[in-house]
Amino acid sequence: MENLYIIITAFIVAVLLGRIIIPNILIISLRKRLFDEPDARKIHKRPIPRLGGVTFFPVIVFTMCTFTAVRILGGQPLMEILNVKTIYELLFLISGLTLLYIVGIADDLVGVRYRKKFLVQILSAAAFPVSGLYINSFYGLFGIHEVIPSVGIPLTILLVVFITNAINLIDGIDGLASGLSMVALVIFGVIFVHYQYWVYALLAFACVGVIIPFFSYNVFGNADRGRKIFMGDTGSLTLGYILSFFVIKYCMYDPYSVILQSSDSSPVLVAFSVLMVPCLDVVRVVLRRARNGKQLFLPDKTHIHHKFLAMGFSPRRALVTIQLMSALFCAFTITAIHFMDNTLVFVIDVLVWTGLNVWFDKIINKREKR
Repeated sequence: MENLYIIITAFIVAVLLGRIIIPNILIISLRKRLFDEPDARKIHKRPIPRLGGVTFFPVIVFTMCTFTAVRILGGQPLMEILNVKTIYELLFLISGLTLLYIVGIADDLVGVRYRKKFLVQILSAAAFPVSGLYINSFYGLFGIHEVIPSVGIPLTILLVVFITNAINLIDGIDGLASGLSMVALVIFGVIFVHYQYWVYALLAFACVGVIIPFFSYNVFGNADRGRKIFMGDTGSLTLGYILSFFVIKYCMYDPYSVILQSSDSSPVLVAFSVLMVPCLDVVRVVLRRARNGKQLFLPDKTHIHHKFLAMGFSPRRALVTIQLMSALFCAFTITAIHFMDNTLVFVIDVLVWTGLNVWFDKIINKREKR
């Protein structure tokens, strides 16, 4: 129970720190005119401060370090809290986050070419295999179990870059990226609490804590009064990278781990289910751009939230509907893996997603013909 109390306290501290820092970032942004300017692709109609994500990294690191120290000072043996493997993982996580934090701030302030951002993302993603974390099993998905390092390590780097960009690209309407990330972080946090991985649970709920005050300003803030803020690339890259860390950590098979992952469990699908909407949306958009001969990494208005807006949804209704859709996908996948083959569950998810998008396109076409 002591560890739970520490996690709850850390969560509250992260909320309070976010609540203190974000108004000050708003003031600085307004004075220095650090705005996200509206254009034809964006939803907002007036300049909005875009540095909300600057809050995430320092609050998360501060909360993690402080309450890990509290656990040690409370008499818990250091090696029970941080074994050598965990220390490697967390240090390389912070190293990668630092690189992304720097490039995110640079992008939000002056802009960074996507090639340079990809290079930094690849370097940050490579930190996980260096720390010993990589995808080493598919748990029977597509009939694949063990994955050799020469395949698993490049796959891990690709997956980290993919998830990081998925969160970045889904950040198109108020609260969508932060809301989806918050739900995913809560699920991972509960999983790690269940398996008594307290350090990772602390990290997950510290992230949730700092997102909550941002979410309130982002979704409910009044732009006319200067009380609205966006997370920018700094925030979305931070959240995407941390989520990818949790995905790899949870999916990596370790017979000596506290998490007893047997061949009939499906951590890959569980991890996939909590991020299904942003991940499948990126795949759909990239395939569509490739089919139409467009550049794959230039922004457009073809993401799932743009479809809901084109169908006549308000941004708030689109946010709630996409969150609900994500929750239903997650609930189905987590339930179905206990009764069905992993590959079949994955195929059903993809088919349902494809069918929904075809249906959305038909609705949009009918509205445009009227």
